[in-house]
Amino acid sequence: MNKKVTLSLVLVVLAATLMACQVTSLFPTATPTLMPTATTGPALSLPSTTDLSNQQDRFTAIYQQSSPGVVTVLTTTGLGSGWVYSADGYIVTNNHVVGTETRVEVDFASGLKTFGNVVGTDAYSDLAVIKVDVAASELHPLPLGDSNALQVGQTVIAIGNPFGLSGTMTSGIISAMDRAIPSTTTQATSGGYFSTPDIIQTDTAINPGNSGGPLLNLNGEVIGINSDFIPTSTTATGQGVNSGIGFAISINLVKRVVPSLIQNGKFDFAYLGIATHDNLPLSVIQSLGLTSTSGAYVTNVFAGGPADQAGIQAGTKPLDLAGYQGLNKGGDLIIAIDGQPVVTFYDMIRYLALYKSPGDTVTLTVMRGDQKMDIPVVLGKRP
Repeated sequence: MNKKVTLSLVLVVLAATLMACQVTSLFPTATPTLMPTATTGPALSLPSTTDLSNQQDRFTAIYQQSSPGVVTVLTTTGLGSGWVYSADGYIVTNNHVVGTETRVEVDFASGLKTFGNVVGTDAYSDLAVIKVDVAASELHPLPLGDSNALQVGQTVIAIGNPFGLSGTMTSGIISAMDRAIPSTTTQATSGGYFSTPDIIQTDTAINPGNSGGPLLNLNGEVIGINSDFIPTSTTATGQGVNSGIGFAISINLVKRVVPSLIQNGKFDFAYLGIATHDNLPLSVIQSLGLTSTSGAYVTNVFAGGPADQAGIQAGTKPLDLAGYQGLNKGGDLIIAIDGQPVVTFYDMIRYLALYKSPGDTVTLTVMRGDQKMDIPVVLGKRP
């Protein structure tokens, strides 16, 4: 090799080394901290370009397969979404989409517009069923998944008509499971409102007009019905704008309610007849003298109801604690139902909604002071 070339290479390497030293010296040197082997997880496996391309193809395939089964539901006061439940012309949507109307317009992705009759509604679950009479070629029933098999972090897809933009597809993940949202149309005996249980929380974009449309998994199965969201702001017309916190009714609750709506026009939820307070601060739990930090604390038992007849007790001794006037000591703390742990009241109403009917008997495990008791309760029907 030419000596000049060799010398040049040496100088370049030396210069690069000096530059690296200068750059390194700009930052403080830290002594590395060794993490215990037991607490380190496996390295993340990032998708390759091919994997991302496959996911894109899957999204496209799901849209092509599912969108013909998604419809627009128009009423005299607004619009929402819906989807084909069965090949004999039943459409599922939200109760709040149809409201009090008995006949609505249903627009298909093909361009067909028809009228449908509302054959069943349930305000507690916010579900409604519409019957249309159209050619079989227009009906593309969507397959149903299993919401009990869902996990937080799974990718999900919504198809619907946000702001009237029909056939819109959005995607996100499951953010949380087993939420409950209060219904503003189903008032309880206590003066409050019953809640819709078994709700899926998602960050998938859900906006006005998405209500009633399907939430799908990556198998193209319906795993929920988009129903609500928490808005960050409102549009010029007063409509809420999605914040990344949306809610969908689980498909397993749909499987319980919709067949009854088709057959009977209604669905009867099981009823205990109690009011509870849970997720209390630790200081309040201690003031109440409770022996567990989880469970549903009974604050009221409605006279003549199932819980009252079974002997469930509410608190009667006033709790002298600022901010908690009306919360009394001495009530039962429900910690399980039929052997299933009750962390909050919503665990209990989810179990009742998915697995129990009026007339069934359940066993409530309660803590009454330091005493643990199993109390059988014959369930009633929500009033």
